[in-house]
Amino acid sequence: MRNYLHIHNIHKDFSGLQVLTGVEFKVQEKERHAVIGPNGAGKTTLFNIISGKFKPSSGAILFKGKDISGKPPHILNRYGLSRSFQITNAFQELSVFNNILAGVRSRYGLRYNFFKKPNQNREICEKVDAIIKEVGLTDVKDQPASSLSYGQQRALEIGITLSTEPELILLDEPTAGMTREETNQAIKMIDQVTAGRTLIIIEHDMEVVFSLASMISVLHYGTILVSDTPEKIRNDQRVKDAYLGEG
Repeated sequence: MRNYLHIHNIHKDFSGLQVLTGVEFKVQEKERHAVIGPNGAGKTTLFNIISGKFKPSSGAILFKGKDISGKPPHILNRYGLSRSFQITNAFQELSVFNNILAGVRSRYGLRYNFFKKPNQNREICEKVDAIIKEVGLTDVKDQPASSLSYGQQRALEIGITLSTEPELILLDEPTAGMTREETNQAIKMIDQVTAGRTLIIIEHDMEVVFSLASMISVLHYGTILVSDTPEKIRNDQRVKDAYLGEG
């Protein structure tokens, strides 16, 4: 397997405040890689750098051997990266179908045409319906996003992430705020929709992490404490001391 993503010596400071201090790890193709760590460790800042929202102060993000450091999100999306956010990023007034449709149309480079309804293309509509089915929202596909339950909103966020057919999916705390039942459903759904894709996930719920991840990197005080398999992470005394505890 080749390194799909190489996070190379990433530093980030904000007006002199050092948030990331030499983050280094690699993600293999089709790997499911979790980034964990306490609040304030720099996880979301790291995601913002990988996804193009922030530029690193120094270091490089290499995707399939290409330096993508500092490139804007819409360019990274063309390269095959797609990210979900902690806060749902859907158009609340649009239906589930039309939220997904917007992403699919952008993937095809199609702009809105006042003289043609956007849902008249059969191939595109079939792709939209397939994504909606994948994330379990078929029964509510014609409802506006604003009417969905919290768990359904998070599922829609993942559906929007899938709509551009990404190779690399970045999920930022996809189960935050969910009930245990919703979390268990989300684990199954994420497991299914990321099959055959490369996944990086930030998540505080360790049940989610250990259910989905094949590799885990522990971010602590702006740097990677250790990257290893879930079994080794679970039993690593440094990780217990820094984050997991003994329980």
